[in-house]
Amino acid sequence: MKIGILFGLGVMLLISGIALSEPLPTGDEIARRINARDEGVAVARHLTMRMTDRRGKTRTRETRAFRKYYGKEKRTVIFYLEPANVRNTAFLTWDYPDADKDDDQWLYLPAMRKVRRISASDRGDYFLGTDLTYEDIKLETRVSMEDYRRKTIGEDEVDGHHCYLVESVPVDRQTAKELGYGRVEQCVDSEIWMVRRSRFWDIKGKPLKTSYFRDIRKVQGIWTQHRIEVENHKTGHRTLFLFRDVDYEQGVSDNLFTQNALRRGL
Repeated sequence: MKIGILFGLGVMLLISGIALSEPLPTGDEIARRINARDEGVAVARHLTMRMTDRRGKTRTRETRAFRKYYGKEKRTVIFYLEPANVRNTAFLTWDYPDADKDDDQWLYLPAMRKVRRISASDRGDYFLGTDLTYEDIKLETRVSMEDYRRKTIGEDEVDGHHCYLVESVPVDRQTAKELGYGRVEQCVDSEIWMVRRSRFWDIKGKPLKTSYFRDIRKVQGIWTQHRIEVENHKTGHRTLFLFRDVDYEQGVSDNLFTQNALRRGL
């Protein structure tokens, strides 16, 4: 009798046009969709960084950034152009697909005239006065499959776009210490599979920062973010990243992704 009632109720719901809700995709499914999104083979772009402290004092950095894939390996380099006191500073990362192999990262500081290697234990340090870490910069629009355990905890909306809400927790305490995050909550656009908002907590469970990824539009057929807003809730410091002159088609020279290129500059 109960089975018949439940069956009848299901039929009535379908007839009335009310669809039975489908299960949400798992956290790992969403992460794989994020990482499978087309980013082109190579990209060149201009990046402006604006850092504002809690008193309202702002510093601006003008840079040129390049990224290129070599199969599943990704290489990224950023050259500082302005102002004069940071000109010729450069950052290079080689991101390997093998989880057992540490990524290579180097920083060139012209005042020291030396390329400094950044170790894996430094990846949670903040990148040159911004509110993103070296790891955040390296990952760009992708997510780490190895560093976190994740689950889908619901749905949300950001700037009018439907999103899946994914909670990620580092796989162990050492990883959390390296990353500087005890928990991350991301709102992932359910149509284009890009993160539109990220919330971070420190390893003690206290709110750390919030990032918004905005002005997402297609460039040469590829969905591209043009604006990142980050606020550090502990310090009151804010960082704004503005991308322009994004080009996926002009090609990027292999010679840019070397330590010699860091010393040479653009």
